[in-house]
Amino acid sequence: MAKWGQGDPRWIVEQRADATNVNNWHWTERDASSWSTDKLKELFMAVRVESEEGSCEVTEVSKVEGEASINNRKGKLIFFYEWNIKLDWTGTSKSGVKFKGHVEIPNLSDENDPSEVDIRVTLVKDQPDTKLMALMKKEGSERIRTAVADYISTLKTEFTQGMILPTANGVKELVQEPKVPCNSQKAVPKSTPRSSQPAGVKIPTCKISLKETFLTSPEELYRIFLTPELVQAFTHSAAVLEPDKGGKFQLLDGSVTGEFLELIPDRKIAMKWRFKSWPAGHQAEITLLFHDKGGETDLQLDGVGVPSSEEAMTKEGWRRHYFEAIRQTFGFGARLF
Repeated sequence: MAKWGQGDPRWIVEQRADATNVNNWHWTERDASSWSTDKLKELFMAVRVESEEGSCEVTEVSKVEGEASINNRKGKLIFFYEWNIKLDWTGTSKSGVKFKGHVEIPNLSDENDPSEVDIRVTLVKDQPDTKLMALMKKEGSERIRTAVADYISTLKTEFTQGMILPTANGVKELVQEPKVPCNSQKAVPKSTPRSSQPAGVKIPTCKISLKETFLTSPEELYRIFLTPELVQAFTHSAAVLEPDKGGKFQLLDGSVTGEFLELIPDRKIAMKWRFKSWPAGHQAEITLLFHDKGGETDLQLDGVGVPSSEEAMTKEGWRRHYFEAIRQTFGFGARLF
């Protein structure tokens, strides 16, 4: 597989006036510490669990010490975070008796999966024993791990915007949607054909097939392909898409355009798909099939109608600008076949 930046130039997004650091080839860094502190407090303060014994909730985030940053080197995003966190929780029994305790998370870092995070739940000294302690240790800890996972996911999606591909004056260029009458449906930009040649141009075509395994669920992987913010995160450029049958999409600053033909949640995405260098009006049909392998997802790509002269470039483009980019952005380890 070609290294980032060494692939076919037709896939490289152009029109970057700020040539001092084109495509962020040199090392760039963004401090995520302040944002992370606020996000962690917001997520932990929402933790609350209930049972027949009563309820427990986080009442204060008393300590958030550490740092977080995102680094970009040669188009690869590298995430670093390390936190020492202390929470205060209050349990209320069915009879109205209150109990207070602490939660310590001594090492929340990029080296550990959320399921491996050490969570220590204790009662304040001199507090009597209570069955609410077991509730907080089990269900409470699970909710805290969910909050940790939400933090990591948000850090790798929302906070990465703008890390790649600066434009003139350092401002990221966005695809502008055309204005439409207020009583009409939201319009999605369409690619402008380069000639009046009709669709379905007769040229030599071929089939392509790719397979890759991602260490995530079909639900999560499916969502990444259809959520504009997540698509922008792994393509490192503006993306416009309407995730419904018949909906149009435009990626990589217009280099890729198409239309969704069939969407079966968590199982299948079928679409018309074309690259801008193809003959005007010609589209291939690409199908993505998501197979649940219990903690892993096999993703099968089948394509028909790909111009024969573009076979190698199309395969390499999907590998680098979709599959490899998703791994780098969201941390889903994968094995290529």
